[in-house]
Amino acid sequence: IDGTVVRLHQGDYGKQRDYGNDPLPRLQDYAAQGAEVLHLVDLTGAKDPAKRQIPLIKTLVAGVNVPVQVGGGVRSEEDVAALLEAGVARVVVGSTAVKSPEMVKGWFERFGANALVLALDVRIDEQGNKQVAVSGWQENSGISLEQLVETYLPVGLKHVLCTDISRDGTLAGSNVSLYEEVCARYPQVAFQSSGGI
Repeated sequence: IDGTVVRLHQGDYGKQRDYGNDPLPRLQDYAAQGAEVLHLVDLTGAKDPAKRQIPLIKTLVAGVNVPVQVGGGVRSEEDVAALLEAGVARVVVGSTAVKSPEMVKGWFERFGANALVLALDVRIDEQGNKQVAVSGWQENSGISLEQLVETYLPVGLKHVLCTDISRDGTLAGSNVSLYEEVCARYPQVAFQSSGGI
């Protein structure tokens, strides 16, 4: 947020932990520890895409020797293009992929499946249904994780960042069984585990 490193508890901007005001050393640290890809969320850009931190993102991407994927408020083709032009390896698309699938499928055709990651945040009910939430987890989309993955398979979907909302920001550990299940069902998609880590 505004150039500082923070962790939100379950997506709540009111419950954030501050980790300092210079993200580059932290990213370099992760790369030095063996990270093969770094994930960055522009929380300022998520709240207001007009305030996307492109100069900072360029600096961060140039300052590490591993690919960086960036998300946060990606709502238009122009947002995707600007991030890719900034040197980002992959652009993470969340709510827009759920609300406007036909538009986002066009981005797959323009930029290629390797340049895009779908961020699908799920609430799992007692029956095991994986419902995708949108708009900062404020709304249930009424669409399952499986339905969305299958919507994007025809355009070559390769990357999904899947968050178990109940675990996010808790440091309680990942929902391993969720990722075992979806990886077995969709072996052609690389699932990134999120929530509780």
